[in-house]
Amino acid sequence: MGTLKVPSTIAQGLAWAQAQGVDRLDAQLLVLHALGRPERERAWLLVHDTDTLPEALHAALQATVWRRAQGEPLAYITGHREFYGLDLRVNTHVLIPRPDTETLVDWALEVLTSMAAANPLPARVLDLGTGSGAIALALKHTRPELQVSAVDFSTDALTVARANAQQLRLDVGLIQGNWLAGVAGRFNVIVSNPPYIAATDHHLSALAHEPIHALVGGTNGMDDIRTIITQAPAHLLSGGWLLLEHGYDQAAAVRSLLTAAGLQDVQSRRDLGGIERCSGAFLAQTLSVANS
Repeated sequence: MGTLKVPSTIAQGLAWAQAQGVDRLDAQLLVLHALGRPERERAWLLVHDTDTLPEALHAALQATVWRRAQGEPLAYITGHREFYGLDLRVNTHVLIPRPDTETLVDWALEVLTSMAAANPLPARVLDLGTGSGAIALALKHTRPELQVSAVDFSTDALTVARANAQQLRLDVGLIQGNWLAGVAGRFNVIVSNPPYIAATDHHLSALAHEPIHALVGGTNGMDDIRTIITQAPAHLLSGGWLLLEHGYDQAAAVRSLLTAAGLQDVQSRRDLGGIERCSGAFLAQTLSVANS
């Protein structure tokens, strides 16, 4: 990798980064990161393109450009990613939040809005496999009255989620556990973006920097989805919804599992690309009522 000419301007730094194989947008974001400026200030770079890029930043910029040129995701390099309007910290212990997951948040908020119209009491929400806390924190930020809890098996992931909750000043209960095992009580909404990629899926090669345990859901990608659907009815309140993100080709299989679990109004929602990305259903009555 080449070295930066000294002294160099911001424009020269951007050109150099692109010459190393980094695209223009990522080059801009890496220069902003080196300068300690927020990503939203891309326009600032255009106004200040003739400003000198401090020599003290050259080594750090070189290192980050090299990492990006080698395929490491930008979010892991800068240490944060925006999701649902929130600036979240991320590292290699958690998945990078993706825009398509906002479909799941939108659906959960839609369900919760309908519930609030019928019942003024704060709804109880559980996020399974929370990772960075993205879904749980987006829901709590949008609807502060919600009682939100979040589960993850990884203590490292919970450390990231806790840091995000503290930074955003959002009160979300964090639980270490394996899906719903050990979780007490019932919830109005259980939401999850669990591992759903098959162990042999060729897409994994493009996700080499992300935690494998948060990506792979067994041989066909359905193991964790199946576990959650099996466990969920015992933890849903009457009328409570289970909402799941899943793979691009798993909607029909997930709907079948939801139906087999006795849930009602089984349906799927499409993501930003028009793919059936989320499926869900509700519990008509709690098990205690059903058995009475």
